[in-house]
Amino acid sequence: MNHPPVTLPRLTALARQAAPQLLEAVVAPLVVFYAAMMLLGLQWALILTCSWVYVGVAWRLIRRIRVPATMYLAAAAITLRTVIGLWTGTWMWYFIQPELGTICIGIAFLASVRLNRPLVEKLTLDYIHLPNAVLKHERVRRFFARITLLWAFVLLMNSGLSIALAIYESLSGSLSGYIVLRTSAVAVISGLAIAVSVFGFKRLLRRLHVAHG
Repeated sequence: MNHPPVTLPRLTALARQAAPQLLEAVVAPLVVFYAAMMLLGLQWALILTCSWVYVGVAWRLIRRIRVPATMYLAAAAITLRTVIGLWTGTWMWYFIQPELGTICIGIAFLASVRLNRPLVEKLTLDYIHLPNAVLKHERVRRFFARITLLWAFVLLMNSGLSIALAIYESLSGSLSGYIVLRTSAVAVISGLAIAVSVFGFKRLLRRLHVAHG
């Protein structure tokens, strides 16, 4: 059985598409929070970081740009985080809350493998078109199951480590220590997982091409 050729988009093209969203949704809020924390204190840091998300939503609405559903969810989530952060008066719970959500996502990844519907496959198809004939191939199915397991453990490891660091650093009162250690650890773990995933996917495609070319 011959499989149609599959073209993997260049990583540079994918990076250019993802970079603006990554900067807006991840890097900028962290910079806003840390800068405001140092200059104005915890309360203003919470309020300004929450405001950043709403400014992003308002800017899109004013320019009549479609607001992704995930952005509305992010606004609702950060509002809840801000309320709890203001109520408790500590940054620890502000950073722990999203990690609890990530743990739930990691568990969902594990469950999707058990149900033979690996979530990484669905996420991959958002960026790369794979013909049905390829998706039904046994090697492809095994690959997505294994990569979904990998990312399930990565998510759980990152969240567990982040929670432990938040608790430890909050006792010493070192927000900067938490940000540096957590960002570095997550970047290393996630970077290795991304490298393994991309290398494994390219290797899989090469094998399919050789076997069915």
